[in-house]
Amino acid sequence: MTGRTVLVTGAARGIGAATVRRLAAAGDRVVAVDSCAGDQPGLGYPLATRAELDAVVDAAPSGSAIGHVADVRDRDALAGAVQVAMDAWGRVDAVVAAAAVVAGGRPLWEIPETELDLLWEVDVKGVWNTAAVTIPAILASPDPSGGRFVAIASAAGTHGLFHLAAYNAAKHAVVGLVKGLAADLVGTGVTACAVSPGSTRTPMLEATAAIYGESEVETFAGNQLLRRVLDPDEVAATVAFCCAREGAVLNGSVVHADGGFRP
Repeated sequence: MTGRTVLVTGAARGIGAATVRRLAAAGDRVVAVDSCAGDQPGLGYPLATRAELDAVVDAAPSGSAIGHVADVRDRDALAGAVQVAMDAWGRVDAVVAAAAVVAGGRPLWEIPETELDLLWEVDVKGVWNTAAVTIPAILASPDPSGGRFVAIASAAGTHGLFHLAAYNAAKHAVVGLVKGLAADLVGTGVTACAVSPGSTRTPMLEATAAIYGESEVETFAGNQLLRRVLDPDEVAATVAFCCAREGAVLNGSVVHADGGFRP
């Protein structure tokens, strides 16, 4: 196998799972990380399971993917995922921070502090923790110049979305975090960028539809100039380019893989 070694969080389903499939099919080696936490207090939908993570790994070419259970809120657990990559393949070349949750359904002044705390801990500090444990591993590579850090933000990181103020705040913070990281990496050859998807056919979009009292995710198609909901594989193709050496030109950027999103 001649590809690169990539660590992907939020890997059990949605854009994270699609990214694992895309990278592994292209010849990369992937450590697929997910909390596999199932039901969580404060969320109106269950998170992925270990069975879903195992299915993603099993579908990858033989020997190309390893599953690892770790919550992005736990920096030590994430460090364990890095060690898995080092033990198996001796390096980390790129990282995709895709783990996130969504919650909302009320105006800002009615949002409980616990909801904001959960989104901040997972969606923002989760990316921060992922960068904190993976960037040193990338920099320790004999040739770190192709190192890439890619965070999955959201159209909510650019726009203000109705009754999703806490989620908006979290995804705006992810964009700021990536821009700061890119500045800190100047001179190393390692780059950082964010990918902001629009409405993508994932369990998170189903949860968002439920927040708005909608039974079908197709209701979001009208918010995109493509006039359809995106497929996770389409977003994963953009993420894979960001992970490649050729993705260096996107350093410090927000890549709007959103189908022309307009709230």
